Amino acid sequence: MNRAALALLVSLGATSVCLAAARLPDDPWRDVRQPAAGPAESFGGYDDGCVRGARALPLSGPGFEVMRPERHRYFGHPRLVAFVEQLARRVSSDGLGTLMIGDLGQPRGGPTLSGHASHQTGLDVDIWYRQLPAGARLTRRDREKMSTPAMVQPDFERLNRHWNPNEMEILRLAASDPAVDRIFVDPMIKKTICGRYGGAPWLAHLRPWWGHDDHFHVRLNCPPGDAQCVNRADPLPPGDGCDATLEAWFTPQSKEHARKLRTEPSPPPTMPKLPDACAAVLAEQPGAPSYLTAKTAERSPASAKASR
Repeated sequence: MNRAALALLVSLGATSVCLAAARLPDDPWRDVRQPAAGPAESFGGYDDGCVRGARALPLSGPGFEVMRPERHRYFGHPRLVAFVEQLARRVSSDGLGTLMIGDLGQPRGGPTLSGHASHQTGLDVDIWYRQLPAGARLTRRDREKMSTPAMVQPDFERLNRHWNPNEMEILRLAASDPAVDRIFVDPMIKKTICGRYGGAPWLAHLRPWWGHDDHFHVRLNCPPGDAQCVNRADPLPPGDGCDATLEAWFTPQSKEHARKLRTEPSPPPTMPKLPDACAAVLAEQPGAPSYLTAKTAERSPASAKASR
């Protein structure tokens, strides 16, 4: 990888603003290190649920690299892990670079009280907008210190110099997957893509939401057969979403809310009420192989060679 480009990414991470951490309530989920054994199943909703039989996404794979592994949030329902791996292969084969993967979820899902209201059922993943060049090799420090800049200007009306049109193709590939419920993107990014692809059916899955100017957030539908998994109550509206509902995000009041999200601390976290089944998931025996998958992938020379 070009040393100057790598130095810039590391610098962006090292100089990012760190807000004071809120006092966290007792949270047994953050201390669990391994998934629960057994068949994969998601329970509850995206912001009040858990997952059994999660898999670890390897830290390196064809077309992707996992970032911030020390957070221990690279676990997901096997359906989510398969989605990430498939998307990364498509992105790589199309010459669009190497995806930088942010948070999936914890080994058994559940609340992530130091960030994210959702990501609890193993069906959500954050993917950074900036890609690595093909063949990039990351050190452990790179994974923890590199970052990605916001793609939207402070006035929330324009994209900045960091935006790469390749992002549109990556979002098109992701949103066209039938497993995807919706993808949260910054409203200005949605507006920009509407200008190029207006009318395309997959655009309906791109949902404007502040706080997604440096990454996009993919959410999958509940897997078939997971009877206790709860999809969102609000189905996607008809049309491509490139209409007055999108323009409503650009009022002065809405942009002031976006500014506060960038500059002010989040409110203190609270523990959601989880389905009864999650108590059993938390107490179940671990599935060690799922955890070891990610650790050995980073250390093994054979795995590293296969992923390039």
